[in-house]
Amino acid sequence: MFKHFLLNRQKEGLPIVGGAALVAIILLLLCGMVGIMLVKGMQHFWPAPLYEVTYQDAKGEPKSMYASLLSKDFTTTGGHKRWLFNQARLYQFSDQQHLLEEQQILRMQTLPELIDIQLRSGNRLFARLLGVNDGESPLPLAQLPELLDKVSAEVAAISEVEQGRLAAIHQQIAQYNRRAVEDEAPARVKLEQEFSTLMASLDARRKTLAQIRLLLVFDTGEHYHLPLADVEKYLQINQQGNLQKFATFLGNVWEFVSDTPKRANSAGGVFPALFGTVVMVLLMTVIVTPLGVMAAIYLNEYAPNNSVTSLIRIGVNNLAGVPSIVYGVFGLGFFVYQVGGNIDKLFFSEHLPAPTFGAPGIFWAALTMAMLTLPVVIVATEEGLRRVPDSLRQGSYALGATQFETLWRTVIPMASPGIMTGVILAIARGAGEVAPLLLVGAVKFAPTLPVDMEFPYLHLDRQFMHLGVLIYDGAFHSNSIGHGSSMMFASCLLLLLVVLSLNIVAVVVRAKLRRQYQAMAGQG
Repeated sequence: MFKHFLLNRQKEGLPIVGGAALVAIILLLLCGMVGIMLVKGMQHFWPAPLYEVTYQDAKGEPKSMYASLLSKDFTTTGGHKRWLFNQARLYQFSDQQHLLEEQQILRMQTLPELIDIQLRSGNRLFARLLGVNDGESPLPLAQLPELLDKVSAEVAAISEVEQGRLAAIHQQIAQYNRRAVEDEAPARVKLEQEFSTLMASLDARRKTLAQIRLLLVFDTGEHYHLPLADVEKYLQINQQGNLQKFATFLGNVWEFVSDTPKRANSAGGVFPALFGTVVMVLLMTVIVTPLGVMAAIYLNEYAPNNSVTSLIRIGVNNLAGVPSIVYGVFGLGFFVYQVGGNIDKLFFSEHLPAPTFGAPGIFWAALTMAMLTLPVVIVATEEGLRRVPDSLRQGSYALGATQFETLWRTVIPMASPGIMTGVILAIARGAGEVAPLLLVGAVKFAPTLPVDMEFPYLHLDRQFMHLGVLIYDGAFHSNSIGHGSSMMFASCLLLLLVVLSLNIVAVVVRAKLRRQYQAMAGQG
């Protein structure tokens, strides 16, 4: 008898042990995934030391290069370890990686004069810094940080003049040309004189800036004079201590989240993609929440319990399993071409054939993602409505309230935690989708943000950047193996943080609503 009891307890415990093991495996996999993103992503921000590496090439001849060590690949080939180095030269579009056998490396040394320079074009270069010249006069290297700040301020001032007054003059001259204003007209002559004066002033300022140069030596032995105006920032990592490295790390993190992408999205920051992701998710949430809630209220509170309602519920559940690319094709064909094209014909006919709303944009992307996440919100809201006790409804009716008043004042507030659950699930799915966004508005690079200070402030017709699209493009089209891949891992980590932050806000709101209405139900 006792033996039979133990056997039954063991059989009952097998599913529990198996379930716990599966949960542990899933948690380990999740922790491993996040850990890989964290380690690889942090490599993008932490400054790596620069080495002068002397090695033997395939012909056995000694060569040298200035490079940073990306990783030591312990996958052996013929019993030898391989090391991966990152090299950045002036004439290369992107960083180049060199995989060397350990026995090829003759010497590695960290020279204090090695410098990592990031150009305004987004390119990087590793070189030895010999000095700074102002024309023919050498300047002390100690003045380089202050000098770079002054040159950067002057470059920004020149750019402001070019994009401000100079651009306005160009527009006015173009208007004169369209109206066939004579060349001798006083207004045109005055404008052209102002244009000539501005151009002469800018040319003189550029020539003055061009005199300030860095004297560099590349690993090929070539001497080069680099204009300081072309330098965005520089880093002499071999001269930094741990505190300075940590400060550089924080600066790189801030640059990553606040700067624009450069060099085919393999350098710079991700601010436009971060901003576009958040704006698109918020727009999607504003659209999908009322639609999903109203549909769930109708199905649960008003629709009769018959075969038609059952078919509708089956259809809603099946929509949740439709591949996301199908929603993207539907959004492109219906929202963009049909709805947007008709809006252009009615309100923007003077702009045709150039489309305004008849082209992919952030509004159509938000609508498409709202359709994709609508079944999730409907199902979660229905579950929340079912959890509201019928006794509360009956009590409300007994006090003379109508069905709408009962829904508005009693049922919906009590079901709000379930509604927030649907919103959380919608945010989690909508923020990570990429395939439909590629068709209805997300692009590799968008020069302007969908929100700015120009009326109407929120430009629903503009295309936008998205972190998921940036990760996809960088992962599959980047020429840089080490530096570019670390940026993609950092972008993945940032996308996870964005989704986690939005979900945390929704979870906090849901918990507050749950406590509030549970207390009300207890008092009732």
